[in-house]
Amino acid sequence: MKVTPLKLEGAALIEPVVHGDHRGFFMESYNEALMHEAGIKYNFIQDNQSLSAQPGVLRGLHYQLNPKAQTKLLRVVAGAIYDVIVDIRRGSPTFGQWEGFILSEYNHRQLLVPKGFAHGFCTLVPNTQVMYKVDEYYSPEHDRGILWNDPALGIDWPTSNPVLSDKDQKHPLLQDAELNFE
Repeated sequence: MKVTPLKLEGAALIEPVVHGDHRGFFMESYNEALMHEAGIKYNFIQDNQSLSAQPGVLRGLHYQLNPKAQTKLLRVVAGAIYDVIVDIRRGSPTFGQWEGFILSEYNHRQLLVPKGFAHGFCTLVPNTQVMYKVDEYYSPEHDRGILWNDPALGIDWPTSNPVLSDKDQKHPLLQDAELNFE
């Protein structure tokens, strides 16, 4: 397993070892011992999966406030996404900065999104399925978001006309968002 720390401290791109042959491939998508050896020590308690039927579905930018903030470990099991994280930790030298990555069923990359980051993704192909582990249960009262196209963030999404949920159309700008991360 290759773990690449990102410029946004605490986040990482993870590339598992993939064993392929004429039949297909095999990989360990999660191995707690190897993750701990790499310094990734979270107690993941739930797996989630989403299906986006068409390209251009944008989910995000989501986060949960403390004390119900979530660390996420994401991967794509079918299709491809452009995955974005935004540092929302006040006082961080990278506060308000973002990074984006293509995760797909072919590159097998995984993205570690620690607490204190907003997260979102845009599907690149039809019938994209994303799976992710979290270390805290969903809490509606702590659920928050930031508007996907906040001009202060300047995220270079792969679409200018995404398919959005009603909720994701109404998130505030970062400057108006409720944040409790230091």
